[in-house]
Amino acid sequence: MMRFHHRPILFAAATASSAIAPAPLAARDAAQDAAPDAAPDAAPDAPAHVAPDAANRAPRQAGGTPAPAVHTPDAWRLAPLFTARLRYEGVASEGAGRHAEAVTLRARFGLEARRDGLSLLVEGEGTAALADGYNDTLPGNGAEPFPVIADPETLELNRAQLSWRGGPATVTVGRQRIVHGNARFVGNVGWRQNEQTFDAVRGEAAIGPVAIDFAYAAAQRTIFGAYSPGESHDGDFWLASGTVRRGPFEGRAFAYLVDYDRRPAFSSQTYGAIASGATALGRLELRYRAGYAVQSDHGSGPVAYRADYVDAEVAAASGPFTLAAGYEKLGSDEGVAAFQTPLATLHAFNGWADMFLATPPAGLRDRHVRLSARFGGADGEAAIDAQIAYHRFDSDYADIAYGQEWNLSLGTRLGPVALLAKYAHYDARDFGADTRKFWLQAEYAF
Repeated sequence: MMRFHHRPILFAAATASSAIAPAPLAARDAAQDAAPDAAPDAAPDAPAHVAPDAANRAPRQAGGTPAPAVHTPDAWRLAPLFTARLRYEGVASEGAGRHAEAVTLRARFGLEARRDGLSLLVEGEGTAALADGYNDTLPGNGAEPFPVIADPETLELNRAQLSWRGGPATVTVGRQRIVHGNARFVGNVGWRQNEQTFDAVRGEAAIGPVAIDFAYAAAQRTIFGAYSPGESHDGDFWLASGTVRRGPFEGRAFAYLVDYDRRPAFSSQTYGAIASGATALGRLELRYRAGYAVQSDHGSGPVAYRADYVDAEVAAASGPFTLAAGYEKLGSDEGVAAFQTPLATLHAFNGWADMFLATPPAGLRDRHVRLSARFGGADGEAAIDAQIAYHRFDSDYADIAYGQEWNLSLGTRLGPVALLAKYAHYDARDFGADTRKFWLQAEYAF
């Protein structure tokens, strides 16, 4: 029987410098929830349920605008929060004894109260397994012969945050969602049913075209739920990001210092920068993204290492079609250790089969090509979004051919309900096992 469960939430004080006031919390959170695997810095005309082509590799999920605030006699404004997602996921892997099938229903329900610059948001989250022929990662569930589908049953406190906006600055304290850039380094893992959040204090500010985001988190609340030994990873997580926007150009520098209490192999310090933008070439729109970062051991890390990260992608858009080609490297220090992103939204990168959630010690090089298209959407007609992508995976060290993968997706929206079908086929060579995954999903937001 499921039970309500949560651990203590961090509360602390923080200040932020002068800035342009950020958007109201409910609206911003709804936008992030609407695109859990997508990039806030993506093209503004990207469809609502498929990720922007220039910045991401996974379809957007359903979202929506929060319900209108209710004015109460004491001047507090109340906004209810509710989303529900029903999903079928099937996994066939040559490395497992049986095929896995899961039908899960996830609901988030909460309330935000606002008065002047003060906001209090509380949100619960629950996942129920309607069909449970899969390994849900919980110990002793009796389903270990099945492949893993990381959507265990849970009922928990997802967010409980207090925010204050004083003119140009915002400070948020408590259990909260944190997404930086395209979520490659820090994200909410929105593809899985249970969301990743952080017990943190966060300050955000902007001065003209410059935006600053700084947070300290004492706990990473994982996707594995309230009944898992891996429910939470404690430690010291310093997350800093500075962004400059000029027209279609955006440049962002970041620093992430991660020191786990009981997960020392993933403790690291990472420093880097990424730039993206777009320009018109006749009837084509050319979009680009380029980034570099360097990572080394930090805090409790047991191994001294240094590895780099490279990201480059170019996309050309014309009419309903966008063609993109890219290269991503998560480097290796001669096979001793590799570049890791333990706080990221990983499903959006390196193929939807999720073969590289942790970077192999020899590192990873991902060469990929993607074609996407959007049809319809005019005069009230529902748009149909389609995508096909190919990945070739190799090691960064020792010249290992890992394998290749094909990804396909088709999505549309019927009123407040977003529908999605998605498929991934990983063809293994010298890493993992041949794996096929298929999803059917419907998501509703109030």
